[in-house]
Amino acid sequence: MCLGIPGKIIEISDETGVRMGKVDFGGAIREVCLEAVPEAKVGDYTIIHAGFALNIMSEADAQETLQLLREISAFDDELGMNTPPV
Repeated sequence: MCLGIPGKIIEISDETGVRMGKVDFGGAIREVCLEAVPEAKVGDYTIIHAGFALNIMSEADAQETLQLLREISAFDDELGMNTPPV
């Protein structure tokens, strides 16, 4: 199963002919490849998987997805699934 995480593009650059960007994942900034989304611009939200932007999404959809991911994490915490084994 693959999981794409929404992030907000905060910077776009050209790295030796490859369109790259810095993406904010709620405070964690990562560099990603933007080649698959040439229409992307600073301020857009995009789904990132394995360091590659796959598509552009609305801010509302990105926020909804992030909220669902937080709820999953909270549920895992309740079940003790985020606790290292003893």
